[in-house]
This record gives sequence, structure tokens and C-alpha cells, in this order.
Amino acid sequence: MSPILLALVPSQGPSTGGNPVLLVGTGLTGATAVLFGATPALSFTVQFDGAITAVAPPGVGTVPVTVITTAGTSNNLSYTYQAPTPPTILALVPPIGLTTGGMPVLIVGHGLSGATAVMFGAIPATNFTVLGDGAILAVSPPGTGTVPVTVTTPAGTSIGAAYTYV
Repeated sequence: MSPILLALVPSQGPSTGGNPVLLVGTGLTGATAVLFGATPALSFTVQFDGAITAVAPPGVGTVPVTVITTAGTSNNLSYTYQAPTPPTILALVPPIGLTTGGMPVLIVGHGLSGATAVMFGAIPATNFTVLGDGAILAVSPPGTGTVPVTVTTPAGTSIGAAYTYV
């Protein structure tokens, strides 16, 4: 009897892939392939006859997920790839600093992990450390006036948050 898929948990993930997806069903023992559309899972492990853990490959849009065993190919369930969203800055702590630079600035927001650049206007931060998806600790470069602070990740560049030099 061909395998039967009942659920995907989760049924959506990032377009970059790499996230684990639990496939729940019956007749999954002996799986030889897990396909996301025409693309094989990066890896998969049969947990028991009713569950497989698969690592989603990169992709776009909504694709059918199927399991292939020696008994046949399962029905398909939909998996939706989500486009990454650009980072968002919610606050700068503190929002002011000395014109000589060298001040630590905590950048609080969303989607900050994977940051490749932190800019104070057109000048890069002297140094920065990603503390997690919601925070970056940056060191301000020298500057004057009020400048937008932005964070760039592979998903894009944030809208600037105001930082004032005094």
C-alpha cells in the first residue's frame, strides 16, 4: 500500500530552506525520498512508520510535498515558502551620542540576525555584534547632526532610525 501523508508541521518556512519539517502519516517506513516539489529534502529521517523529519530545501511559492517508498508515492500536501522580510529597527538605546563616536548603541528590532552591515548615515559602525534576532550592539563612528541608523541583512536593509550626535 502506498504511503499516506496526513499533515506537515510546519506547513510553511523560509525560502532559504534549512528548517525541519515533521511529516505525519502512515506507511512511511522504507522511505527512499522526500520531495518538496521536484527538489529532494536536504536530509530526512524516518522516526517510525507514522513520522518522518525532513529538512526543507530552498524554494519559492507553494509546492507539493510527497514521500516515495518501495510501495509507491504518497499523496501530496502543500508547503509554502515565505520570502524573507527585511530587518526592522524598533529603538536605539541611547538614540544620542558624542560626535567623537565610540559609544555603544543597542539596536532593538526584528530580523536582525545575519546582519552584514550597520550604518550610521553613510559611515559604517566602528564595530557591531549580533546578539540575536532582536538585538545588535554597535559602536558609533564619529559624526555630526542626526543620521539614520540602518541594518543590512541578506533579506534587505531596514528603514533608518534617527541617531543624533551631540
